[in-house]
Amino acid sequence: MKVNVAKLDLALARRCKTMRDLREGVSPQTLTRVKRGEEINPRTLGRIANCLGVDLSELIEGVSA
Repeated sequence: MKVNVAKLDLALARRCKTMRDLREGVSPQTLTRVKRGEEINPRTLGRIANCLGVDLSELIEGVSA
């Protein structure tokens, strides 16, 4: 699954968090892949969504929230 980076940045800003805050549940290498717009595992996307307190559909590329 691809993460919409703009949506991710918006979710981070709404919660006053940074990409570093996501390292608790996701490796730095995976976060780099997210920022590059590469595919990630759906389970990993779920971890990111849980950390941000959002539904994962809010972060997926090509899905309007």
